[in-house]
Amino acid sequence: MGYQKKAEFLPEVAPLLDSLAVKLTNYLNEQGITQPLLIGIHTGGVWVAEALRQKMQVSWPLGTLDIAFYRDDFSKTGLNPSVKPSNLPFTTENQHLVLIDDVLMSGRTIRAAMNEIFDYGRPASITLVTLLSLSGRELPIQADCYGLQLDLPATKRIKLSGPDPLEFNLVIRPADLEEPV
Repeated sequence: MGYQKKAEFLPEVAPLLDSLAVKLTNYLNEQGITQPLLIGIHTGGVWVAEALRQKMQVSWPLGTLDIAFYRDDFSKTGLNPSVKPSNLPFTTENQHLVLIDDVLMSGRTIRAAMNEIFDYGRPASITLVTLLSLSGRELPIQADCYGLQLDLPATKRIKLSGPDPLEFNLVIRPADLEEPV
């Protein structure tokens, strides 16, 4: 287990959300996407998705994913007791989706989320949006829009807490407990 502490060097969430809202608006305009469907990954991605909807002043539909059953480490770690059902109140078939998470690191969470999305149908496109993009990628998955990119040592992670206020916390893991996120 790691422990969490506040760190002075961690970025503030509010300015990153402002920047991310502008980047996402520009990206969607460039792609000609006017009515995307938003999907937040439980829990931090849902918080970020809700904050982006407010900042962008849009009412695009929002679904939520809990990818616990789709994780590739499910057999090792077991079921987390806080698993919540996914809720996609719309069809994903031939739709433009914006998949939102708080932190992208290894890429395994995003892979699991895309596997679950494709179980609901084949979307026209998936735009990946994350508040932070960290070093440590294990899969070839990159965000289309992100608030900030950071390089961290292997023993450090950043976790978003919230929903009110949204703030980052530093998680320090002993080197012998290192596992991908």
